[in-house]
Amino acid sequence: MLRVMARKSTPSVSAEKVRSGAHWMTQGASPLPPPAKSALDLIGRTPMVELVGFDTGPCRLFVKLESANPGGSIKDRIARSMIEAAEADGSLKPGGTLVEATAGNTGLGLAQVGVLKGYRILLVVPDKMSREKIQHLRAMGVDVRITRSDVGKGHPEYYQDMAERLAADIPGAIFINQFANPANPKAHETTTGPEILEQMEGDLDAVVVGVGSGGTLTGLGRFFARASPKTKMVLADPEGSILAPLVNTGEMIEPGSWVVEGIGEDFVPSNCDLSLVSAAYTIPDQESIAAARELLAKAGVLGGSSSGTLLAGALRYCREQTEPKRVVTLVCDTGAKYLSKVYNDSWLAEQGLTERPLHGDLRDLIARSAAEGAAVTVGPADTLLTAYNRMRQADVSQLPVLDGGRLIGLIDESDLLEAVEDSKPEKRFSQPVSAAMTAKLDTLQASDPLDALLPVFERDQVAIVLEGHEFVGLITRIDLINYLRRAA
Repeated sequence: MLRVMARKSTPSVSAEKVRSGAHWMTQGASPLPPPAKSALDLIGRTPMVELVGFDTGPCRLFVKLESANPGGSIKDRIARSMIEAAEADGSLKPGGTLVEATAGNTGLGLAQVGVLKGYRILLVVPDKMSREKIQHLRAMGVDVRITRSDVGKGHPEYYQDMAERLAADIPGAIFINQFANPANPKAHETTTGPEILEQMEGDLDAVVVGVGSGGTLTGLGRFFARASPKTKMVLADPEGSILAPLVNTGEMIEPGSWVVEGIGEDFVPSNCDLSLVSAAYTIPDQESIAAARELLAKAGVLGGSSSGTLLAGALRYCREQTEPKRVVTLVCDTGAKYLSKVYNDSWLAEQGLTERPLHGDLRDLIARSAAEGAAVTVGPADTLLTAYNRMRQADVSQLPVLDGGRLIGLIDESDLLEAVEDSKPEKRFSQPVSAAMTAKLDTLQASDPLDALLPVFERDQVAIVLEGHEFVGLITRIDLINYLRRAA
């Protein structure tokens, strides 16, 4: 029998190069994807992580890292979907303007997609939005209009009504309206839901979501009702929002206020189908913040404030179960947008969101306590440049001057300005703090009554609080206002 021997092929140059460079290739891992042609190609297909070291009762809890989207949040998905839908129906023309009302992440998603497609973006945002989000938007060339967060639908400064008016007045503009746009839930029905079920290998008992516009709840709920009927939709809602009480009691409550950004509502958005919800939890801000920080400390995942709400709700749901369940929730966005809030101990203290012990005296008003190492101070030998830098970094107008832990003076913006104005240019900021500080100080004792602050503020001074001879901290007008707001 004639046997034909196959000729051994000669490897191509590129194959030889790959083999010769095999030492730098990842070993035992899935092949890396090739470079994307655009950041738009990176939206979706986000990873999932199982949380360990958390009290999840009999359940296993997983988080889908929507923070891995190129714009840093789950809203990249709906931004692409809504823009592509507007392009397809002809309402959005080349070079047009996208107008939207947003707590930030939808705006960032619209900018992420819209800027790359050549559109102008105008966003109306509530004034409680974090400075990182606003800076991010403006860095992308977005026109950001800030309005009040303490007014409801129908008020002329309500962010959604304001955005709709602006869109009507600008030629070539469209109002995206995430709250009623059908392309919003469709994004989650066609991408997020299928991804979750694939990652969970088809076995999923519950998904915990929040509601901002309602798109995530409705899109996922529709998908799982069809593809995995056993999967329950669970709502985690900030305290003050009307949604969880409406699910649990059927009654509309008077809306309150909450610190968490991006979820919770004072009305039911058109895109929000609450009939899909099997269980709903009301989560106080303090519990949300604690959960977000626990997620970072225990899992190494830096999530935003709404991620804390979802995690807190998921943990409650898991602990209530009597048999093992597989539960998924979302890290809606990256916590890098909340470093000045959720991960800022001084800001949390100002908002009354920490577990600080109460003393029943003036110490309860101090946001930056010296005893806790939070007070921002300078020494008498430090330069004026050091004082200036610390004021800017901490966003304060005055600094206590401590020498060996003892209070010897105070330097504020007026002292600093006067000192640098009266000196030669080359010596302005090299002078010691001792040359510019105020050494004659009026102080209060921590045990003094609250009324003792008013004469201090009437003299346009900051209250310097001591306990005996020991410096405790400073109290400003805004500290008193924060205290009175929390006590209301």
